[in-house]
Amino acid sequence: MIDSRLQRFLRSPVVWPLAGLALLLVVNLIHNPDFLKIGVLEGHLFGAPVDIFNQGARTFVVALGMTLVIATGGVDLSVGSVMAVAGATAGLCITSGHTSLPLVLAATLGAGALAGLLNGILVAYAGVQPIVATLILMVSGRGIAQFVAHGDVLLIKHPGFEYLGKGFLLGLPFAAILAGLLYLVAQAALRRTAAGLFIEAVGDNPVASRFAGLATARMKCLAYLLCGLCAALAGAMDAANIGAADPYRSGENMELDAIFAVVVGGTALNGGRFTLAGTFAGVLLLQTLSPTLVFLGVPPPVASVPKAILILVVCVLQSDRAGRWLRGLLPKKEVA
Repeated sequence: MIDSRLQRFLRSPVVWPLAGLALLLVVNLIHNPDFLKIGVLEGHLFGAPVDIFNQGARTFVVALGMTLVIATGGVDLSVGSVMAVAGATAGLCITSGHTSLPLVLAATLGAGALAGLLNGILVAYAGVQPIVATLILMVSGRGIAQFVAHGDVLLIKHPGFEYLGKGFLLGLPFAAILAGLLYLVAQAALRRTAAGLFIEAVGDNPVASRFAGLATARMKCLAYLLCGLCAALAGAMDAANIGAADPYRSGENMELDAIFAVVVGGTALNGGRFTLAGTFAGVLLLQTLSPTLVFLGVPPPVASVPKAILILVVCVLQSDRAGRWLRGLLPKKEVA
C-alpha cells in the first residue's frame, strides 16, 4: 500500500517543481534566515514571499493562457508582443483623454482577443504551424505596439488603472489576488465541466476528436483567443505596475518564461495533458529562482545558465523513463 501511494506521488507532475521550490527555499533560508519573513507596513504586507507572488502574477496570467494552447498541441510565441500591444493600447486611451476604466480595459482586452483570434484562425483554419503562425505576430506585434504608442513610452496617470499593478486589497497585492481568482475560475471551468476534457482530447488526437463530433478547429481557436486575452491582461498589469506603456520592453522574453513554467509544471508539449496546478508551481519555481541567484551573487549575464539547468533537471525527472527508473528503486513487494 505504501509503495503504491509513493509511486502515485512520484507520478504527479507537481511533485518535482515543488521539490525544486523547496530546495530553493532551503538555500535562501541558509543564506538569509529572514527570507520568509513577512512584515506589515502601512497596512500592507511586505517581504520576499509577497514580492514573489506579486511579481509572478503577470507571468502566471500569461502561463495560464499558454497552458491551454500547449494542451491543444500548439504554442504561442507572440504573448510578449501582445502584452506590448495591450499596454500601448491602454496608454494611448488614457493619454488621449479616455479615462473611463471600463473603456480602457475593454480596448486593452479587445486588442489581445483580436491578436489571439488571428493566431487561432491561422493555426486552426488555415493549417499554419503554430510556431510559424505565432512567430509572425511575435515579430510584427512589437512594431504594432510602437506604432500605437507613436514610438514613445507613454506615461500613465490613472489611479484606477494603476491599481491593477500597484494596488492592495486586504493588505495583499491586488495583482496576486487577481491572478489567484483567475486560477480558481479556470480550474472550475476546466475541471468541473467537460471543457478540460475536450481540450485534452483535441490535443491528444485531433483526428479522432473530430470524428467523435468535437469541433476541433473551434476549440483550438478558442484556446488561442483566451491566450491572447490573458496576455493582454498581463500587459495591462505590467503597464499599471510601472506607470507607463513601454512598447520596447514590455513582455520581453515573457513567452519563454511562460513556456518554461507550463512545461516544468507537467503539461505535455505534444498536447493532450495539462495541469493548472503544475503551471502555478512552475511559475513559483521560476519566480523564486531569480532572487535566489541575486542573493547568491550570480552575475546577471550568466543567470540564465543555472535557470536552464534547473528547468532541464525538473523536465528530465518528469519524463516517463526517469519515472520508471525512480519507481524501480523502490523496494519490491514479495509475492507469497
